[in-house]
Amino acid sequence: MSGTLNKVMLIGHLGDEVKMHYFEGGGSIGRFPIATNETYTNKSTGERVTNTDWHNVVVRNKAAEICEKYLSKGDKVYVEGRLKNRQWQGEDGNTRYSTEVHVQEFTFLTTKKEGMQNNGGSAPSVQKPASIENKAPSKASAPAPASPDEDDDLPF
Repeated sequence: MSGTLNKVMLIGHLGDEVKMHYFEGGGSIGRFPIATNETYTNKSTGERVTNTDWHNVVVRNKAAEICEKYLSKGDKVYVEGRLKNRQWQGEDGNTRYSTEVHVQEFTFLTTKKEGMQNNGGSAPSVQKPASIENKAPSKASAPAPASPDEDDDLPF
């Protein structure tokens, strides 16, 4: 195969609130950590062991605003995107490195508690998993698929 692929899919819990950064041109970025867990039984001790990995997640523009509005620390979320590596100079002068997941699509997996109170106990529209794509606009805009099931890249 001559092509390459950079794709990551995570299901995890937010480790903190979404931190927003706004820019002069009207753009925005939201950042938050996601925790994923791996649980296994240690064969020699019989003890149950859980390992947690932390992932730095970045969402942009409208998707970032949606995440800020509806996601809270502890909420479960599915994110799909690309891995990006960054490097910068720290305040101490040392070069720092970070790997981030730049989100292209996400789905909320936890219902929002405040929405239940605002609608008198009825389920809010956000309670259903919401899927938002955060992709750069293409040069030629193609019509949107009729349903999510038809959104595949198969040529037949």
